[in-house]
Amino acid sequence: MPGRSGRGRARRVTPTESNGAGARETESGLPLDPAYRAGEPEPPPPGEFPFVRGVRADGYRSRLWTMRQYAGFGSAEQTNQRFHYLLRAGQTGLSTAFDLPTQMGYDSDDPMARGEVGKVGVAIDSLADMETLVHEIPQDRVTTSMTINAPASILLLLYELAAERQGIAAEKLGGTIQNDILKEYAARGTFIFPPRPSMRLVTDTFAYCAKRLPRWNTISISGYHMREAGATAPQEIAFTLANGIAYVQAAIDAGLDVDAFAPRLSFFFNVSNDFFEEVAKFRAARSLWAGIMRDRFGARDPRSLALRFHAQTSGATLTAQQPLNNVVRVAVQALAAVCGGTQSLHTNSYDEALALPTEQAAEIALRTQQLIAHEAGAANVADPMGGSYLVESLTGRLVDASRELMDRVEELGGAVAAIEDNFYQRQIQDSAYRHQRLVESGDRVIVGVNRFTETSQREVEILRVGAELEEAQVQRLREVRAGRDQAAVDRALAVLRD
Repeated sequence: MPGRSGRGRARRVTPTESNGAGARETESGLPLDPAYRAGEPEPPPPGEFPFVRGVRADGYRSRLWTMRQYAGFGSAEQTNQRFHYLLRAGQTGLSTAFDLPTQMGYDSDDPMARGEVGKVGVAIDSLADMETLVHEIPQDRVTTSMTINAPASILLLLYELAAERQGIAAEKLGGTIQNDILKEYAARGTFIFPPRPSMRLVTDTFAYCAKRLPRWNTISISGYHMREAGATAPQEIAFTLANGIAYVQAAIDAGLDVDAFAPRLSFFFNVSNDFFEEVAKFRAARSLWAGIMRDRFGARDPRSLALRFHAQTSGATLTAQQPLNNVVRVAVQALAAVCGGTQSLHTNSYDEALALPTEQAAEIALRTQQLIAHEAGAANVADPMGGSYLVESLTGRLVDASRELMDRVEELGGAVAAIEDNFYQRQIQDSAYRHQRLVESGDRVIVGVNRFTETSQREVEILRVGAELEEAQVQRLREVRAGRDQAAVDRALAVLRD
């Protein structure tokens, strides 16, 4: 794997030199000394290869990160109302959560969908639902991210058709579809087809968007879900970038020029509790990806080399016990994402360990980003943690640890083969087990869970999605079917099958 071009690492001070006490480690298990001091030369400035310090020279001075709160529940109408509420509150982009039936390609009246309609996201069965979802949303001015994978191409087409009916041309649409099927096999589970046929759907979407939707990010290569499942920071970097390599190679094998599609690749990372490790993680990922794209794939466009990413605070770190503590956890994680140079950010709501967010909880989550942007000073300079002896050391060590794991994936034949061999899954499960043992032993403190606990819990408001929602959604679907030209549907399906 490519090296850390142009950047050195800080030298660790030994415990003897600093009169340190016992050993400590990061959340991912990297050992820490009591103090660090300057070592090798600093990395190149922000905006320069290999983009350790960020993809833009001025950081957020000319443009803040997009505040993109993940939202979706119940019906398209309910989610549309939440979208408008968030936009009025100052959100600058949309992010759509779909329910499990939609993610798995089931209609809401399918027996497999029973009990899940609208529960963890919005139910979308038809173009009519999509039109309701984006009602009075200026699709040519507000970018939309859609967390959808196996049926990503279908949901993207519905979004494009809804815009067309508003008189908005496809080339004016901006946004992202997740479209990252590989991590579904490793961590999340919402896949429909086997890995290799699914890769064709992914790369076909690359080609379609290059022709029809030039402003659309065709994939969000995701480490988030693997981290939530238990992966460490090095595993999150390594497996995400290894998946990225597989997608790029598949697109090239399909005849696409790397610089024709690579500038529209994007990534999606978790932000966990260890502030300094998380900042270093984003810096390490940018450095590695820039080298991969230049040295392995011969990309020449600087935009192809720059790793752009969306970040979301860690849902797995939120606790049902003392849920208001989650406000603080989210704030620390969000600050790490900003100091690490994210391009867009979702901050989780404090009640998400209990239920879908209420409006009040969602507003506090958004206000957290706004406070960081406008009061904390974190957006005033690019890479504000650059030069920290600890952060520079962790950046280098994360590059090394991630590269070692990526080499192991390569030895197995690449990401698809490694997933089929259960390599990712075993690594993540082992890390999750280690974390849980540390929590249960008390060696890893979770405030309000295994230390500083309370015998009584304060009640918080809970958002509930009732059974009547499913009945109403199924009825809407029946009306769509009753009102369409079934003969035309049958002809179109026959053409598709042929």
